[in-house]
Amino acid sequence: MEWRLKSFYALSVGELYAILRLRQDVFVVEQRCPYPDIDGVDGESFHLFAWEDGRAVACLRFFPKPDEPGVVQLGRVATAVRGVGLGGELLRRGVRSVRETLAPREIYLEAQCYAQGFYAREGFISVGEPFDEDGIPHIAMRLGAKDAPTA
Repeated sequence: MEWRLKSFYALSVGELYAILRLRQDVFVVEQRCPYPDIDGVDGESFHLFAWEDGRAVACLRFFPKPDEPGVVQLGRVATAVRGVGLGGELLRRGVRSVRETLAPREIYLEAQCYAQGFYAREGFISVGEPFDEDGIPHIAMRLGAKDAPTA
């Protein structure tokens, strides 16, 4: 497995297709939630993904949060397989990549409520009340610049 970090315009057509396919497989098909995944944010984002056998097996994106200077938003966290530690590795690499690439004071994400514990294990803290996003309960979570290990 090879880990890659690229800006949107550095992605090959094949890489972009594989990332979008993985996101569609997880968020639209598996979770049965039709929503506008292509939301206009990818072009402003960095994309971290694991590449194996010609396909993306894990991915996430991050970008400066437009309304909060010094805050980077992380999202679209998806893996093709679960229960083998790939999600945790993706998140740790993602946090490290955010810090090394954009050096924010804080990292923000909107977690599906069922995954709150997953993000909390890496140091993210829930803030505010749960809210509905496309029919799925979410919660805002934040991680300070030095709150969690980067290994």
